[in-house]
Amino acid sequence: MSELSINTTQNVKINFIAASVGERLGAFFIDLFIVICYITVLSIVLFDWLQLDRLMVNLDGWSRGAIFLLLYSPVIVYSLVLESVFEGQSLGKKLLKIKVVKIDGYQAGFGDYLIRWFFRVIDFFTFFGLPGLITVITSQKSQRLGDMAAGTAVITLKNKINISHTILEDIGESYVPTYPLVIKLSDNDMRIIKETFQKAAAKNDHEVIYKLAAKIESVTGIKNQSGNNSDFIRVILKDYNFYTQNM
Repeated sequence: MSELSINTTQNVKINFIAASVGERLGAFFIDLFIVICYITVLSIVLFDWLQLDRLMVNLDGWSRGAIFLLLYSPVIVYSLVLESVFEGQSLGKKLLKIKVVKIDGYQAGFGDYLIRWFFRVIDFFTFFGLPGLITVITSQKSQRLGDMAAGTAVITLKNKINISHTILEDIGESYVPTYPLVIKLSDNDMRIIKETFQKAAAKNDHEVIYKLAAKIESVTGIKNQSGNNSDFIRVILKDYNFYTQNM
């Protein structure tokens, strides 16, 4: 397995483990099994139960082709739709806990999934899938041709570094910041603050937390509005994430 270093929008480097060839093949075959099941069930319903072939006997070739294309279109767009809806995961990828991500740290978008989907024809269905298999094995970031074109990679979620190991904080889209002056601090300042706070909180060391809060106030000019030093530091961490994400 190769390691991927992704720089987030906050210039924080997070290391991920690229999904192995076995994991990617496993996800592919799970998805293939689901597709085959859909085709089988649909064919039984249409031809054995509804006798669709008899109903279409008087239709021209174009009409029959259009009907079949419509009925079997979910097979064609299966991976594109699911990866777009589930943010980089098909059902197979979900089961094996792997995911498509951008190698620049941004969340992959529909355009990226579309490029990967176009290249499936070359990666999976040319020479029995050898182009995709060879590029995943030989490329530095375990990318198939579609990944290279889209600037994506497939990572395993089992080994992702926890967000608590970085300066990142979980904030929702509706988050409202409290202290604009927090931008006076740097990424390195925030790493030190977070690491110090986590260690002190784990030990219930209120003296260290008090000194840390006082230091933040003196450096930034921010006044603690909460009255609780721990809550104050938590808000500082979230505010910094908010402002650096939206700068």
